[in-house]
Formats: sequence, C-alpha cells, structure tokens
Amino acid sequence: MKYLLLIYSAAEAAPQDPAAYGAMMAGYGAFNERLAADGIDWSGEPLQGVETATALRRRAGKVETMDGPFAETKEQLGGFYLIDVPDLDTALHYAAMIPTADYGTIEVRPVMDVAALLGA
Repeated sequence: MKYLLLIYSAAEAAPQDPAAYGAMMAGYGAFNERLAADGIDWSGEPLQGVETATALRRRAGKVETMDGPFAETKEQLGGFYLIDVPDLDTALHYAAMIPTADYGTIEVRPVMDVAALLGA
C-alpha cells in the first residue's frame, strides 16, 4: 500500500544555525539510505517556499490563479515522501524517522488505489 508522508513545519522552527541545519540534512540523507537499505520503494522531494506557490481553482468553468498558498497556516508543506509499505503501522514507523518530526508535523495519508476502484 502506498502512503504519502507530508512534511509540515513553520519556517522559524527549522534549525537556523549552519551546524544544526547540516545535521538535520544529514538526518535526511540517513533516512533516505535507511529506506533504500530496507527495500522500501519510495520517492520524495523538498518543495520550494510557499512564496513561490501558485494556487488554482475553477469556478463556473473559469480558471482563477492566485499567488501563494490558498490556506494561511503557521505550518507549511515543505516536502513529501511517497512510500510503498505493507500497512499504516509501517508507514508510521518510517514517518517517525523523518528529521522534521522533531519540530514539525508529518501527516501520513494512504494513497487511494484508483485501479481497484475502477475494477482494473
């Protein structure tokens, strides 16, 4: 089953000191290596800052775009991992290893199996 691990944090909560930031990034490298070593099929990327976002919506057939995120929140989506693991407990096990869990929030969400819904 696939799970999306959404990484949220407030910008000011992230390590600011270069040494602490470097240690956090090393933690991400170690996490990536752990996923690979454990044979977990995964992908993931960090995201650019919310100031680079464009939100889109369609209302009454008209497409509207807006600069920035649509929702104003303290914690912002900073990146994600998509992992393929047997169950939620395993997904939570790996989510707890993500360095941002120390100062932010990791949302774990199952990915819908559309092929199964369509009977494919």
